[in-house]
Amino acid sequence: MMNSKTIIGWITFLAGISIIVFALYSSYNIFTGKNPVPEFFQFEKKETQTPITQKGKIPTGPEEIQQQLGTMIGEQLKGLLPEDFLPKILNLIVWSMLAGILIFGGSQISGLGIKLLKT
Repeated sequence: MMNSKTIIGWITFLAGISIIVFALYSSYNIFTGKNPVPEFFQFEKKETQTPITQKGKIPTGPEEIQQQLGTMIGEQLKGLLPEDFLPKILNLIVWSMLAGILIFGGSQISGLGIKLLKT
């Protein structure tokens, strides 16, 4: 018959292993696209309105030039990076850190279970 220390050791060991397996399986599903990334960060989409200017009108004041340069740079950046690039990459980074913490915690819990089984 098994004593209570051995039973608790096996339960602790299996709990740690199940935490590790859950974190790895969830990460696999997220990175293969089967599950969506958990949304930790959400950004509101701003709609920018370009000022109505007459075609062929040359900006004369420094404010007009700065405003026109700002809109031109914004349009170029939209072509380089998708709109939702920053929230997606931040969410993936946070999920990766959370999965790392879960794996580390699961290994510590499993280690406790192994120590209980050895004694």
